[in-house]
Amino acid sequence: MPYKEREISKMYYTMGEVSKLFDVNQSLIRFYEKEFDILQPKKNKKGNRYFTPEDVENLKIIFHLIRDKGYTLNGAKEHLKNNITDSKDSHRVIHSLENLKKFLLEVRDQL
Repeated sequence: MPYKEREISKMYYTMGEVSKLFDVNQSLIRFYEKEFDILQPKKNKKGNRYFTPEDVENLKIIFHLIRDKGYTLNGAKEHLKNNITDSKDSHRVIHSLENLKKFLLEVRDQL
């Protein structure tokens, strides 16, 4: 049976990794942590924040609402409070469609 590489996912991401992932300052992520209840990173004794993959997904939803859809902070809070499952489902669909588009563009370029 051929060897298949699996995607290695981390259990926790540091504040620096998350800020590089979203290309924002760490202060913005700390601000969103205070503003949005769905962000609950773990903290060690020194106070360093460690984000779970679920926290990263929630940040992606928050950035999508604020940057792409143009919600205000209060509007995004209300939207997440009332429609958290719908927001997560729509974000998964968008992510799947982006992956499909990427794959189809790669196939087109190989032809």
